[in-house]
Amino acid sequence: MRAQLLRRAAFVREPHPQGVRKPALKLFAAELGSLWGMSSGPACALPAASRPQVVMLLPGFGAHPKRMAPMAEALRAAGHEVHDWGLGFNFGPTEANFAFLMRRVGALARRHRQPVTLVGWSLGGLFAREIARREPGCVARVVTMGTPFSGDPRANNAWRVYQVITGHAVDAPPVECAFAEKPPVPTVALWSPRDGVIDPRAAKGWPHERDRAVAIRCTHLGFASDPRVIAEVARQLEIEDLPASA
Repeated sequence: MRAQLLRRAAFVREPHPQGVRKPALKLFAAELGSLWGMSSGPACALPAASRPQVVMLLPGFGAHPKRMAPMAEALRAAGHEVHDWGLGFNFGPTEANFAFLMRRVGALARRHRQPVTLVGWSLGGLFAREIARREPGCVARVVTMGTPFSGDPRANNAWRVYQVITGHAVDAPPVECAFAEKPPVPTVALWSPRDGVIDPRAAKGWPHERDRAVAIRCTHLGFASDPRVIAEVARQLEIEDLPASA
């Protein structure tokens, strides 16, 4: 226990690496202010889906699936089969978590006789990319929302908190993974120039790391329930082909 406490204390004292960008403090402050305006009810009404999909929603770090309830309700009302990730709060990656999620995605794909679309918010998007990389036959596509899959994993305002809570360095997760490697399925990155947690470039990525990047002017916390984000996720589910774009 003492060793763990000392390790976490050392994580707190780590300086931010020189030359690694992160969102400005005023944007981070706006994230905290946005908490007051968040609603737990349905965020928007979507048109009926012409291509109903099986969708799994993966929450961000420290978040519970209930935070994504507005998106789940809106997509479900549009005709999609929506599931949460089944793990409660997201407190970081473990081999057990990945094993559970790959079994869950495989079971959903078999039950519905079609691959699953993974929609991941922030850290949940890293889970989604890695699941798709490992089990591409079970995944139809990946949509990430404010997910830091590109560049330095410290290009954000949350890496120290992440390390303290998980007990491991942000660049040394306790699982074998390749978050920056594009999964062999269509991959869409939603990112925001107003993100106060994740550096926009880290969430946008480069063309070889995803198939499409779409900018939405919302806060990082807003990715879970902002009507504009939900509408864009629904639009991406309707697209059969994803031509690459920068």
